[in-house]
Amino acid sequence: MEGAVQGQLKRERWGHKREYLLASVGNVVGLGNVWRFPYLCYKNGGGAFLIPYCLFAVLLGMPVFLLETAIGQYCQQGAVTCWSRLCPLSRGTGYSILVIQLYSRAYIIILAWALLYLVYSFRAPLPWATCSNPWNTDRCVELTSMNSTSALNLSLAPGNGTRSSVSEFWERGVLSTSQGIQDVGPVHWQLVLSLFVCWIICYFCVWKGVRSTGKVVYVTAVFPYVMLAVLLVRGLTLPGAWDGVLFYLYPEPSRLADLEVWQDACSQVMFSYGLASGSIIILSSYNKEQNNCYKDSLWLCVLNSCTSFVAGFAVFSTLGFMAKQQGVTVDMVVSSGPGLAFIAFPQAVALMPLPQLWAVCFFIMLLMLGLDTVFTGLETIISSVIDLFPRHLKGPWRREIFLTVFCLFCFIMQIPMTTSGGMYQFQLIDYYGATGGSLLFICLVQCVAAGWAFGAERLCAEVKAMTGQQVPSLFALCWKCITPLLSLVRPHSLTPLLSLVRPHSLTPLLSLVFLVCSFLNSDPLTSSDGSMFPGWAYSLGWALSLSVIVPTPLWALTKIYLTKGPVRERLRVLWNPGHDGPAAPAETRWPVKEQGADP
Repeated sequence: MEGAVQGQLKRERWGHKREYLLASVGNVVGLGNVWRFPYLCYKNGGGAFLIPYCLFAVLLGMPVFLLETAIGQYCQQGAVTCWSRLCPLSRGTGYSILVIQLYSRAYIIILAWALLYLVYSFRAPLPWATCSNPWNTDRCVELTSMNSTSALNLSLAPGNGTRSSVSEFWERGVLSTSQGIQDVGPVHWQLVLSLFVCWIICYFCVWKGVRSTGKVVYVTAVFPYVMLAVLLVRGLTLPGAWDGVLFYLYPEPSRLADLEVWQDACSQVMFSYGLASGSIIILSSYNKEQNNCYKDSLWLCVLNSCTSFVAGFAVFSTLGFMAKQQGVTVDMVVSSGPGLAFIAFPQAVALMPLPQLWAVCFFIMLLMLGLDTVFTGLETIISSVIDLFPRHLKGPWRREIFLTVFCLFCFIMQIPMTTSGGMYQFQLIDYYGATGGSLLFICLVQCVAAGWAFGAERLCAEVKAMTGQQVPSLFALCWKCITPLLSLVRPHSLTPLLSLVRPHSLTPLLSLVFLVCSFLNSDPLTSSDGSMFPGWAYSLGWALSLSVIVPTPLWALTKIYLTKGPVRERLRVLWNPGHDGPAAPAETRWPVKEQGADP
């Protein structure tokens, strides 16, 4: 019945192939490319970090990216309903993805912060460069007075004696940070207004589905590259820039012996490629059936990694300039995440000539990078829910009404993040809501469902039928799970160990290993000043993490229980691909295209 209903309601299509490509670029190229990859590269051995990063990009990132792209284009369904056509038992993965996307709505608060900074960037002088503002204290030190190591240390490690004007603007002018998550404090109207504007922008980016999204991405996906090029050229021409670049790429091969380096490389690939988030499936589901998803996937993955690498030059050249201005080494100004975007980089641009110009360029780039990822995630939730209830949510104005209610609900739920304790709430959701372990778990289930249940060979045949290109055997081998269980009962004692390194178990095996390591080596969350959260906050955090994983096994157990017949027959029915998908062989459903042809 579900398949019949969805078949009657024709799915939307991208207006042009480039709209899909730009939307995908905006989805995979985000804040992590600018504020996470350069820091991880510096932290984990410089140029040596590129070895594990490229390894995971080839063995995990590219195969799973192509897998999700092919699933969306083949099934023409959202992140939940698509699994019914591949492996009904794994449909709970779609609900886990929806939970991750719900938690990820918290990242819109970053856009609210960036929007506030953008508004303040038009002031002369920049408000974070002076100590003459209402939020400043008598401990404030202006940037022009910060020419010693101790002053710079205090700017990046608040709470010791004097404070930099940049830190006070961030913590007192923007956030008005309280003493902890238990101290909520008042709501700050400027953050509420900024958050509301960001939700309005996101709403109109997706309110008409791909018809509106396809037009918005011409700006949101292209403009960040223009700004990045401007900042790159400017950064490399600053005094001390190449000192920063040296710190960025100086190779330390000895760091490769550290398991944490490999974990960071794995998690960076997961986050920057947008794997296990459902967005890749949704965006490709609006493609024509004969779109060359294989070629698209490879180019998008390469573009994403190259963007991360190039962004490091822009970031570290600027940090090198700031270190030279302060008379310290580059490692004393390096930071990641919000510390880079809202403390280190604003401090750097304030020291440049024409600081307002460079501040506006940087925060516009930050807004565009974040906006793409946020509204594609919003589209993932809306489209997936609509695909679940097509009779009720497809039709004139039904999508718009549902989207309005959902955005309003999310805005109201995020108002607590605009309080003095909002930063701690964001840290809690960011740290526990969508962890690398959760994403790896979903990737593992997806590989099992596609590689075992649906069949890697069959999926390769479907991709060839859609694109006219043969998928390399490496991708099919990576989709498969661990060596068949028959190898474990062979008489040779070393067989189980040897079987683990066979090529066709690489992707699921790596996912399993790093899934376990991500939980075993998980450090407790601490605030920016190094203090611990209260016990109930950690309990809440682990509950958030479990809420991402639980829907997958819960759905499977529930379906097994509700399905009639012997247990073996239930598993057979739920394991095999659903019958509401295309039943004809791949080579007969669509005419075979010439190799490499695009629609």
